[in-house]
Amino acid sequence: MSDICTMCGLPKELCVCEIIAKESQRIRAQLVKKKFGKQYTSISGIDSKEIDLKELTKKLKAKFACGGTVKGGIIELQGDHRTKVKSTLIGLGFPGDTIDVE
Repeated sequence: MSDICTMCGLPKELCVCEIIAKESQRIRAQLVKKKFGKQYTSISGIDSKEIDLKELTKKLKAKFACGGTVKGGIIELQGDHRTKVKSTLIGLGFPGDTIDVE
């Protein structure tokens, strides 16, 4: 027996909650310099209640071959990945017009 989504009432296989949530996000990717001159790509604006940030971070870290973490609803990736982050997020289902790269 399949589980039922509590948000939309559809079976988990047909659930569209995450797709709708991806379209309503306003994502901002920027470069942040931290201690000792280290550079981090910071991705903010993703609602952690609707999208699993840990799973998204895991996919981004594997794609960019870097380390990273989630702190306070913000994804931090080690290194400067601003040029690649927009195309990768579009590939993961986020619409391109809602992603700002600074």
